[in-house]
Amino acid sequence: MMTDLSGYYFRVKETGGTMYRIGDETRHRRVDLEQVAVINTRNGDIRGPGNRPLAPEDQAAAETWLARRQAILAARQIDDIHRAIDHMNLTAQWVQSQASAEDLDAVTEPLLLAMHDLRTILVRKKADRVEAARKEG
Repeated sequence: MMTDLSGYYFRVKETGGTMYRIGDETRHRRVDLEQVAVINTRNGDIRGPGNRPLAPEDQAAAETWLARRQAILAARQIDDIHRAIDHMNLTAQWVQSQASAEDLDAVTEPLLLAMHDLRTILVRKKADRVEAARKEG
């Protein structure tokens, strides 16, 4: 994943990313990538190779990338939830208008359990928020 952080390249991983400094072209016209840090988006940890401390400019670039990446991931998570709502609506329409008896036999129990689980958690969280608001006000 290229960014506008001049002189750096960030390879995205499931748990964060690896930060590389982009070196000058070598005599063979190859770009040299020197690993500078491993960044964990879940806990905000930024580590240099062998746990060596980073230069201040490298630390600043890593922190900037981390903040941007965490914002992207948060936006994607909310977007995924909105897509799930759309899928639930499309599923309801499918059940009502297109599903065969065999289709319904295959999906009814797993869907009902998943919806029950989600509803239970949503109701509990809503009750917690109402209770907290009542105590504050």
